[in-house]
Parts: sequence; C-alpha cells; structure tokens
Amino acid sequence: MEVVASAPRAPAKTASRLDRARQAAPQVFERLRNAIIALELPPGAPLSRAELAGQFGVSSTPVRDALMRLEEEGLVDVFPQHATVVSRIDIGRAQQAHFLRQALELEIVRLLAASADAALVIRLDHAIALQQQFAKAGEFEAFMAGDNDFHGQLYAAAGKQDLWTLVRSRSGHIDRLRRLHLPSPGKAQNIVRHHRLIARAIEAGDADAAQQHLRKHLSGTLSELDNIRSHHPEYLTD
Repeated sequence: MEVVASAPRAPAKTASRLDRARQAAPQVFERLRNAIIALELPPGAPLSRAELAGQFGVSSTPVRDALMRLEEEGLVDVFPQHATVVSRIDIGRAQQAHFLRQALELEIVRLLAASADAALVIRLDHAIALQQQFAKAGEFEAFMAGDNDFHGQLYAAAGKQDLWTLVRSRSGHIDRLRRLHLPSPGKAQNIVRHHRLIARAIEAGDADAAQQHLRKHLSGTLSELDNIRSHHPEYLTD
C-alpha cells in the first residue's frame, strides 16, 4: 500500500484573526494544534513567538501560553533562548495513546451494545454519512474531524466525556500518524466501513462484534507503521 501525505502548506494568515469574545490563548492553542495535526506545520517547522503574535494579532503572552500547552502534549520542542519547533512524531507516545484509547473504547462499546440506544445509532449513522462525503471529496481535515465526532459520540453516550477529553489530549502523535496514512488508497473507505460495522454491532446489541470491529479499526495505522516510516523517515522518531 502506498502512503502519501498531502504536501505541507503554510497556515493561511488571512484566517488567523481571533474571536475577541473568547480568551486568546486557547484559540491560539487550538489553531496551532490543528495545523500541527494536519501537517500544515510539519515536524521540524520553526515557530517564532513574534511572528505568531503578529499573525494572530495578540501580545506574546497568549502565544507563550499556547506553546507551553503544546509542549505539554509533546507537539513542540522548546529550546530556551534558541528556538521552538514542531516535534517529530514520537512512536512510543503514539503507541501509548493507542493503548489508552483501545482500553477505554473496548469497554465503552460493550456498554453501549448492552443498551442498544436507537437515538445513538441515528447519530452514528449521520456521522458516518458525513464521513463518506468527505472521503469521496478527498477532504482529509474534514474527514478526520468526522472521525473524531463518531468516537466522541460513543464517549458522550456512555457518559464518559471527560475521558474523551483526556484521550484527545494524548492523541497528537497518533493523530499525525493517521494523517500521514489517511491519503493511502482505500484507507478512508476502510475507516467508514469499520464505523458502519461498529454501529451495526451496537444496534444489534452484539458486544463481542462491536469490540472485534473496534479493535481492528483502531489498529489500522500502527499496523502500517513500517510502511509509513519508509515514506516519511524524517517525520518520525522512536
């Protein structure tokens, strides 16, 4: 299977101004994190506080706070008095995030299959339909957002929203691996197919099938790690 990532591109500065009704630092964090996950800011990209402050139209303080949060998630490397750069994709962190997510979601789908909530199934099917549209259009950023929406629905239905927040904060490295893998032929359609199988198993109250499909779904990217590494060795670190 060929693994091809979209060419990294610079963030659109015309869309960088912030919502003045909200605190600046969280918005800067969200914008930068999204750009890092999307590989618009690829591993090794330098981040200048002064340039970012000008781009977002803020003082240096919100930028500093945002970069500190990104450093906590392991998405940037800060070299005091020298430079801040986007970190390389840490395979160990990606594997730990996968372990955490799989452990939680296997229990969540088992719980949801036991309740067979018809309203949840409708919401999951809606999320899947949107993902199908994004896959056909090759809109990978929207597709990944739809992927997160599908899984977020599972956590919300199980009353575990705080755990979803935890998972998302630990998923930066595995998400970047997925973004590298996503343009591969058939990858997006495989994700849609797995989501359908998970939804159908929950609808049927078949917990074992739901867990089986989820386990296969979540392992897809790491199972292609050697292939991804061969195409993007400069992006990865062990």
